[in-house]
Amino acid sequence: MTQGAGRGPEVERAETLRDFRVPAYVNEAGPYVHSTDPGGAAASTEEGYPEGYTPTERDLPVIDRGDTLQMPVEPAPAPAAQPPAGPGPLYVVGDVHGYFDELVAALQQQGLIDDAGNWCAGNTRLWFLGDFTDRGPDGIGVIDLVMRLSAEAAAAGGYCKALMGNHELLLLGAKRFGDTPVNSGAGTATFQAAWLLNGGQKTDMDRLQDHHLQWMARLDAIEAVDGYLLVHSDTTAYLDYGDSIEAVNDTVRETLTRNDADECWDLFRKFTKRFSFRDEGGADSVRSLLDTYGGTRIVHGHSPIPYLLGEVGSEDGEEDAGPVVEGPHVYADGLAIAMDGGVTMAGKLLVRQLPLDS
Repeated sequence: MTQGAGRGPEVERAETLRDFRVPAYVNEAGPYVHSTDPGGAAASTEEGYPEGYTPTERDLPVIDRGDTLQMPVEPAPAPAAQPPAGPGPLYVVGDVHGYFDELVAALQQQGLIDDAGNWCAGNTRLWFLGDFTDRGPDGIGVIDLVMRLSAEAAAAGGYCKALMGNHELLLLGAKRFGDTPVNSGAGTATFQAAWLLNGGQKTDMDRLQDHHLQWMARLDAIEAVDGYLLVHSDTTAYLDYGDSIEAVNDTVRETLTRNDADECWDLFRKFTKRFSFRDEGGADSVRSLLDTYGGTRIVHGHSPIPYLLGEVGSEDGEEDAGPVVEGPHVYADGLAIAMDGGVTMAGKLLVRQLPLDS
């Protein structure tokens, strides 16, 4: 509204109020010209609003759509790929004994790690049956690889786990107790002497760090997966440590925690026993473990397959080309699967998927 000449501030204020006041016709039955609104009737008559008037730009602001801020809308991201439902395939690895290069080659051959040595098997489940060090050139390198793959597999939805072998117990004992005499049952002995006698490598001991020791000391001794009872040693000595998987694992860990040299030696000695499943009565020994801990077949390392088959060396004493190991050895009425391919005697480091016939 244009302010007229000579009109005072009172008139200007009234006119301004009228502009922003709700028109009276909204509450009147008749036309807007009959409004009793003070100061508004004259203007309404002058404007000549017809009955049924629709407010125009003068009464209500009109938004110019061209003046609004246009915000781009990004398309919704595609849903992340979901991992396959259920557990992935199950693989087991026999005794490695420091043969790092052979382990890498075997894992790559099975498609579990890529050319750079990284986990590439998604939700696959991988179990090592123990004995990572001694005899071979790089036991600490093997442990470092297994520890790294454990983290990478877990991030990918799978897992890489390991069991306690007798050589883990031996290395722990040599580090903790050294030349401390222990009661071996056949006179005095020391962990240090036993470690050296069984292929202990000075380079491994020099590179051994606290996190390696802690990792080894926390390993389980026995596990059940998909109906398979996984152990390191082909012995019934596990029965001495509990009547359930949880009890055995707890007892072994508690024994190591107490740090008693004689107790640890006894544990090592029992885990070193072998051939309980091989000869007459072997199937019954396997059944005693399966009946106690569950499962339908037992899978173990520890005793090299050439020993189980009696194929080590030749009768005339001449050196031969070494034992031929094609794969795991199934025996004891089909109840036992041996996975130590004898890599330390020119055999093979075995990595296989279970079940074997898949």
